Amino acid sequence: MTQWHLIDERMHDKSRHFVALPQSVAPLRLLLRVFTLFGAIPTAYVPSITESWIDFRFRGHRFSINNQYGDFWFFVQDPSCPEEVLAKVASHFAELLYAKNPL
Repeated sequence: MTQWHLIDERMHDKSRHFVALPQSVAPLRLLLRVFTLFGAIPTAYVPSITESWIDFRFRGHRFSINNQYGDFWFFVQDPSCPEEVLAKVASHFAELLYAKNPL
């Protein structure tokens, strides 16, 4: 697994912004990627022309992804979520977002 420098930026709702990855695919493609993260369960998808939200649960934690400023921002509701879980989520989605020719 790639070594990640995770962000620890606390939001007004007490969630943690832990990584930003380039928006190199449409949000719907990212939603489909949730289904390939073993144990992840999608809970919401709110598409929009300007920004979209994807929510899912993974290993007992609630995550959200939002596209803004040309990146996908990843949030975890519980800021005390273990770093290895955050790194697993970041690595899983980075495989798609950094792919040279994503399908």
